[in-house]
Amino acid sequence: MTLTTILLQSQQAVADSLANLTKKFSTLPDSLANVTPQKIHEGIKNFNWNEVISQLTDTGVSLALHILAAVVVFIVGRFLIIKIHNLIRSIMVSRDVDRSLTTFLLSLFKITFFFILAIIVISIMGIETSSFIAIFASAGIAIGMAFSGTLQNFAGGVLILLLKPYRVGDYIEFETHKGTVKEIQIFHTIITTYNNESIIIPNGGLSTGTINNYSRERARRLEWRVAISYGDDVDVARKVILGILEGNELLLKPGTEHEHKQPKVQVVEEVDEENAKGSWFKRWLRRHKELQAKAAEWREEKRLELDQKMPKLDYTPNVNVESLDDSSVTLVVRAWCTHADYWPALYQVNEAIYKQLPQHGIHFPFPQLDVHFNK
Repeated sequence: MTLTTILLQSQQAVADSLANLTKKFSTLPDSLANVTPQKIHEGIKNFNWNEVISQLTDTGVSLALHILAAVVVFIVGRFLIIKIHNLIRSIMVSRDVDRSLTTFLLSLFKITFFFILAIIVISIMGIETSSFIAIFASAGIAIGMAFSGTLQNFAGGVLILLLKPYRVGDYIEFETHKGTVKEIQIFHTIITTYNNESIIIPNGGLSTGTINNYSRERARRLEWRVAISYGDDVDVARKVILGILEGNELLLKPGTEHEHKQPKVQVVEEVDEENAKGSWFKRWLRRHKELQAKAAEWREEKRLELDQKMPKLDYTPNVNVESLDDSSVTLVVRAWCTHADYWPALYQVNEAIYKQLPQHGIHFPFPQLDVHFNK
């Protein structure tokens, strides 16, 4: 067998194989049936490897640049978030914000801004973020609807801790509840009554309802209604009661509100003129102190102007005839005391009036009815 014969047989075998392969491709769908071995051979032969390598290189460089940009943005964003977090924490601590509220708000701030930073980093890397945002938005709506009452109490707690309509230790009244504030939590406020009962009130109602804060003002007015008999001397009763009030150490002495206030002493630091001229820092310090003094003077002027427009309280005790009733003459007695002395002063004056008025010929009448019969 010659070499020529062997080559002819090989070509024939290759041709038979291609024919069988063509028959198999003819059974495939049209889109695949059009792919013939000749076309595959031509495609491989004409394939541009340089173009593929160039595209892969461009893609790799672009991906590396995106990753590098994402890393840089993450590092810078993390640095800024930590700095802002520390700044907010120092401000809240200096403003004496409640510790539990400070911790919660700082944690919420950090989680929220790190989530936003993560979304930005993912988008820089070329990943679609709309689906993530939609998922979290849907989850937020579902959670908000499920915990609507709890979130209302939380928002009320935040407002109470920030605006401070009352503080721990204040005696407040809300609806039918009266007591001293023992603790202000994020969701509830705990008050303690005089019977040592702990009442837990949701903050949602406290933030939107009407609260009577008895401890907000320094002074509180006391009132007594004393009934005396017809025929008793009103002037004698008035003199005895005023003597009782003047002798009680828990009541505020006669005078106006401004007379009882201690004048504020403003301390102005003296500046050494010779040393102040030495450097720019000392000059700036002198200028800063001068501006502070002017600002304090302006605030004092505004406070005095506002005080002149406000109604003046007079702490002088008084006794007046309030009404002429069926069986008695009712005297109304008014005096002032501090909030802390309210109950002791009330009880002491009650006892003193009951003991001293009869000693001066003043009688406490009982309800009575005069009946006249015809003979």
